[in-house]
Amino acid sequence: MKAIVLANGSLHDPEVVRARLAAWEGALVVAANGGSRYAALLGLRLDVVIGDLDSVDAEQRSAWQQAGVQVRSAPPEKDETDLELALLYVVRQGAQHVAVIAALGSRLDMTLANVLLLTHPALRRAHVEMWNGDQTAWLIRPPDGTVNGTPGDTLSLIPLGGPARGVATLGLKYPLRGETLAFGPARGVSNVLTVSTVRVELREGLLLAVHTPGRA
Repeated sequence: MKAIVLANGSLHDPEVVRARLAAWEGALVVAANGGSRYAALLGLRLDVVIGDLDSVDAEQRSAWQQAGVQVRSAPPEKDETDLELALLYVVRQGAQHVAVIAALGSRLDMTLANVLLLTHPALRRAHVEMWNGDQTAWLIRPPDGTVNGTPGDTLSLIPLGGPARGVATLGLKYPLRGETLAFGPARGVSNVLTVSTVRVELREGLLLAVHTPGRA
């Protein structure tokens, strides 16, 4: 099952995102609070809106009700962000492949928190991607993962939560051979694909993979 989650950040290159969504027809569409404003622009029909609804007026709620959109409200004072609630909801519904759109924005704290949600234990069994225009970010966990693209594309491998050990790559211009990427230094940033399918192996830790078509 696929799910699309609309966050309340900035939507970059909506036409590019809309084209990417063509392969996601039939996916569950969930908006985290104000992310609902992107649904029409992206040609999506909302199934569920989740959050404290602090940016939604009564007229909009009425329109959702008439359209059969499920509204799941949460208190403004809570431990989770609206995006977190939306992600937890879709995995509880059985989503195994999730695209998160508009998770990045002008608030640095929220941008960082949203990216780090990829490490949430409850999301471990799902493949969760964050889209920013044509860029894609996701986690690679032990023992391995693959990256599909075009030779010349940019790939960054960034450790999260601590060092990533035993990292080996096949198909990158600057290969890693069972090495450790320390948490903090930027050694894994801006590598380059030399083949269309890259293999990344790691023994321990988490890697945030960020794929950018072409040279970044």
